[in-house]
Amino acid sequence: MPVYPFLLVDAFTETALGGNSCAVVLDADNLTADQMQRLAQEFNQPETAFVRHSATADFAVRYFTPAEEIPLAGHPTIATLTALLHTGRLPRPTHATPLTLELLHGPIAVAVEPAEPGRPHLVHMTQRRPVFGQVHDAAEVLPMFGLTPADLLPGTVVQTVSTGTPQLMVPLRDAATLRRAHLAQPEALLAYRQTTGFFSSHLFCLEGATPAGRTFARHICTPPDVLEDPVTGSATGGMAAYLWHYGLLDSPAFLAEQGHWLGRPGTVQVLVQGPPTDIEAVRISGTGVVVLEGRLTL
Repeated sequence: MPVYPFLLVDAFTETALGGNSCAVVLDADNLTADQMQRLAQEFNQPETAFVRHSATADFAVRYFTPAEEIPLAGHPTIATLTALLHTGRLPRPTHATPLTLELLHGPIAVAVEPAEPGRPHLVHMTQRRPVFGQVHDAAEVLPMFGLTPADLLPGTVVQTVSTGTPQLMVPLRDAATLRRAHLAQPEALLAYRQTTGFFSSHLFCLEGATPAGRTFARHICTPPDVLEDPVTGSATGGMAAYLWHYGLLDSPAFLAEQGHWLGRPGTVQVLVQGPPTDIEAVRISGTGVVVLEGRLTL
């Protein structure tokens, strides 16, 4: 009977039970796509990562939510590297160590920084060149979140942006507006995302949850996925590209905050690479904490 080691890792935090949780299943080469999807439903985490061998990269990883496979995700990447370091499958680095991960749509660059004993390693993930997609009608989109077009940050648009996974970017006036947002029309949002091709919705403002933050965000999903993802790395990358592209940031490097209102505060270090008119990539960085280890028997 096959046995697969797994870990539960909290990403974008240095404290257990903060940030965003992810199940990481190791040695998953023999699992089928259907088995991985069913296991993601069984774990019922925002996402589950399945680590496999790769002939072209250091490791291969596939990411699943309880509902579907996604091509790229941030917090599972941080969680995966944390799990590999914790189990010794990746030696603890003594200097900044570049690696590649083979994902569903090709390789991405990651790197691990050395850390003092007992401290988590900082993991960098370089996401793909941003693709600025469909501009949406605010009058159609905002009511799905219990808001109106007047709640949009003045002079901005609702747009699909992808740095590997298409996300709906919804910039809002302020933190008070962001707090009022909720999934008011789940069936309408599900139908809308299926017809327009984005994965989930990232609502954000240009205020931090703490003085250290430049942005604060909420990531809204539709069932059977979690209704609100605590800290979202791929969407943070898309948000950063959006803000830099439209001149809403005064620096390409900043701290993004998310999850504080859910009791799972998380921080993402962000660096946009390239000028606003020709962004090359977005790098996100964070740490992870292992909170659980076990064996999965199928």
